[in-house]
Amino acid sequence: MKPVFVDTGGWFAALARRDQDHAAASDFLRQWRGRLVTTDYVLDETLTLIQSRIDHATAVDFLDAIERSSTLDLVFVAPEDYYKALDLFRQRADKQWSFTDCTRFTVMARMELSHALAFDNHFQQAGFLPATDAAT
Repeated sequence: MKPVFVDTGGWFAALARRDQDHAAASDFLRQWRGRLVTTDYVLDETLTLIQSRIDHATAVDFLDAIERSSTLDLVFVAPEDYYKALDLFRQRADKQWSFTDCTRFTVMARMELSHALAFDNHFQQAGFLPATDAAT
């Protein structure tokens, strides 16, 4: 069973009870028995989002949980990922992908990951599948 990538939207939805995707995200994370992967860029983005929309203490609690997790691999964007993401960002003017999106996609491609816990259409545009498909 290959790991599933968790995006900022997946983390935030699982944490924020008022988020429209809360049930889907929290159910997936509770039931998934495989490994999870996220990147340092996603962690940065998620901490910033939690701090701005909820509060600093909740962001620190999330960070502590990430650091304690025995089922999560925190992958640092490597130089080759960074440069591939720059190229992807330049090439895909037809998409509304952020540079951080492009780093996610290059890391996922390098790690041969196919599924992501994410709630925007960018992952599907890039050819990745929803995490819920990995659970079936």
